[in-house]
Amino acid sequence: MTVQAHHIEGASIRSLINNSYGGIMIKAYAAQEAGQELTPYEYDPGPLGADEVEIDVQSCGLCHSDLSMLDNEWGFTQYPFVPGHEVIGKVAATGTNVSHLQPGQTVGLGWHSAYCNECSTCNNGDQNLCASAQPTIAGRHGGFADKVRAQAKAVVALPEGVNPETAGPLFCGGITVFNPLVQFDIPSTAKVGVIGIGGLGHMAVKFLNAWGCEVTAFTSSENKKAEALEMGAHKTLNSKSADALEEAAGYFDLILSTVNVKLDWNAYLNTLGPKGRLHFVGATLEPIELGVFGLIAAQRSVSGSPVGSPATIEKMLEFAARHKIEPTTQTYPMSQINDAVQALRDGKAHYRIVLTKD
Repeated sequence: MTVQAHHIEGASIRSLINNSYGGIMIKAYAAQEAGQELTPYEYDPGPLGADEVEIDVQSCGLCHSDLSMLDNEWGFTQYPFVPGHEVIGKVAATGTNVSHLQPGQTVGLGWHSAYCNECSTCNNGDQNLCASAQPTIAGRHGGFADKVRAQAKAVVALPEGVNPETAGPLFCGGITVFNPLVQFDIPSTAKVGVIGIGGLGHMAVKFLNAWGCEVTAFTSSENKKAEALEMGAHKTLNSKSADALEEAAGYFDLILSTVNVKLDWNAYLNTLGPKGRLHFVGATLEPIELGVFGLIAAQRSVSGSPVGSPATIEKMLEFAARHKIEPTTQTYPMSQINDAVQALRDGKAHYRIVLTKD
């Protein structure tokens, strides 16, 4: 063995193994232009970064945000575009600086794939609010693939008791509705209304019930009413009835809006009691019109929040395991991804779609 070869061997065999990953192509499904169908696509991810992990994807949830990005509704999609940000899989490889995750471990990856880890927000444990946080499907390729890479700090291990077959949607939709409970210290005695019993809302009902809150589902669908009660809502309220909203004046401590459409927000604001909060997690694109006197008179608040930090995701997973909470899902094989996308477009998802490895 030469001196040079001995030096290389002693430096880091692990580093050499990780760098060799640059020659392995990742097989994915991508759209070449806005709104197009997803077709097979391969790309070379390059060497595995020292702070990264590579995940062997077992399943990936299909979120409405994937559709928004696919259609470039938000104006920053880059093509070819590989969707998928509700990933469940096993660690295939770890970078040289990664010690808290091990190959073979079952993990999840959500909306964010990396943070700066240097700003005050990151240092305070609010990485999800980092101005430099990198979305999993913006500026990088997502999880509708056989493998995906991410910064290890953005990857969270699944605890025992969480079903990996349905856990994917927890990493975006689930944490989105769970995060406000932690951020605002919602008490278990709170009366909470959930607007929209769909992909986000049905998980909100389940979490809120287990949290101990009195839960009211706002919905106009008879089918959704019955299912909301089965999922843990204590009562329902017809969201299309002005009379029903008026009768609920001053009742709620918190209203969680999960919809992306414009509603009569002043009518909902009126259903809040003193110091009540109208909180948005659904990405409605139209301006919110509110009368300020409705806020001032009862000291009400209007707020919004994104997904949670890795620490809050861990807390959510522990809570879900303890209370046996899992999203209501339907599955498609990854090879039928365009059928799944169309089902979501047609409003036929019940309630979340998960793509599984073929």
